[in-house]
Amino acid sequence: MAKLLKKPLKLALVQLSTGADKTANLSHARSKVLEAASKGANLVVLPECFNSPYGTKYFPKYAETLLPSPPTKEQSPSFHALSDLAREAKTYLVGGSIPEYWEETKKYYNTSLTFDPEGKLLATHRKVHLFDIDIPGKITFRESEVLSPGNKLTIVDLPEYGKIAVAICYDVRFPELAMIAARKGAFLLLYPGAFNLTTGALHWELQARARAMDNQVYVGLCSPARDMEADYNAWGHSTIVDPNAGVMAQLDEKEDIVYADLNNEKIEETRKGIPIYTQRRFEVYPDVSEGKVRYEE
Repeated sequence: MAKLLKKPLKLALVQLSTGADKTANLSHARSKVLEAASKGANLVVLPECFNSPYGTKYFPKYAETLLPSPPTKEQSPSFHALSDLAREAKTYLVGGSIPEYWEETKKYYNTSLTFDPEGKLLATHRKVHLFDIDIPGKITFRESEVLSPGNKLTIVDLPEYGKIAVAICYDVRFPELAMIAARKGAFLLLYPGAFNLTTGALHWELQARARAMDNQVYVGLCSPARDMEADYNAWGHSTIVDPNAGVMAQLDEKEDIVYADLNNEKIEETRKGIPIYTQRRFEVYPDVSEGKVRYEE
């Protein structure tokens, strides 16, 4: 079978501490991404809402205009910071997510930008599934009070490595996105995300391992560092899982960077041992990847 991952790749997930000062957040992200690149990372990932505090009351205040693309530096300091940083670090960069405002729809989105080592924008993913939950006595949160959902699946081609998929946080709970991306040839599923102390303890690692197990691909979940002074307390525990659902590396709740070396051999070995890719029965049930899938907003 054709190689999904054309050559070995060093992945780094930056579990960033963020505060209320956007300029300071961007500067801090820069130092951490450069640190990861200096350790040999070819692909660096930042967490969800890495440029701002996470919370519905913060989205409008910190939102930036990304369209038409490219925006000006005034419209989106984060876009330009990420583009410049990818070029400076000479690495692929998945810019976690930032709050986006689109003048055309007058709506806000939770948006991830992926840049190549030349600083060129490769892909934009708006969070498809909004985080609206209510666990009595534990947590109630409704992103939909402020945000609107994106309307597409995001697969990004990194020419010398292969395809990856990017989605955001709550998107990980919907296995369809992962299944489609994997069947379309992605070797890695990346989810910048900020689970909380309730859902993080329950499901964070489980979701990462489940998506890896179902699809026999690598999975990376990148969280912000935990700040107990903040309104929203992130779980942390950024995690990289191999195609056999084994945890390769995982952090605790504090700021740090987690690394792993990904190779095609592990994907092939896993799929050879448990050959689900040749055993699916699409005459019994439908193949979700062949249905009506949207790749454009």
